[in-house]
Amino acid sequence: MTYPAPAGESRGEIREKGSRFLAWIGPAAGEEAAKSALDGLARRYPDATHHCWAWRLGSPPRERSSDAGEPSGTAGKPILAAIEGAALHDVGVIVVRWFGGIKLGTGGLARAYRATAAEALRHGTPLDRYVYERVRVIAPFDAISHVYRLVQPPDVVLAEQRYGEENEFVFEVRLSLLDAFVARLRELRLMVRE
Repeated sequence: MTYPAPAGESRGEIREKGSRFLAWIGPAAGEEAAKSALDGLARRYPDATHHCWAWRLGSPPRERSSDAGEPSGTAGKPILAAIEGAALHDVGVIVVRWFGGIKLGTGGLARAYRATAAEALRHGTPLDRYVYERVRVIAPFDAISHVYRLVQPPDVVLAEQRYGEENEFVFEVRLSLLDAFVARLRELRLMVRE
């Protein structure tokens, strides 16, 4: 199972009645990455009137947006609508606005924010990301060599390992291969921890 995500950063810009709108899109593996990008653009463009944003993370997606001082529903939701229209996940979009002296009205603002985000999204390149499931495995010391033979990047990745009374291994397994992986664990008589 895959979903599209941005391969890298891209930008888009429009001008509307004297106001300048600059959009940045980029990959965001989580909220912290998206917040970091927002903080970076706020520092880079401290003279901007607004730094509005939306992000869509994971699959199924978790979505958030902010109007950042613009009238309610005129910035964050239109940006999010542009992301949804591009069908991207793991993406952050920030639109920086410099007010040009002429009010655009709520409809004009919403159209400008969505159009700027869509422009940046058009310039981006998507890539397919795989959906992974975490599997925790308990193995006795005499079965550890079997555990290491289960690793097959990028399909099966060993994410964590802890040794002690119980040796615990955490695998990231492509969702499409999960049933076969669990069947192999049963063959090896390894315990899966819920």
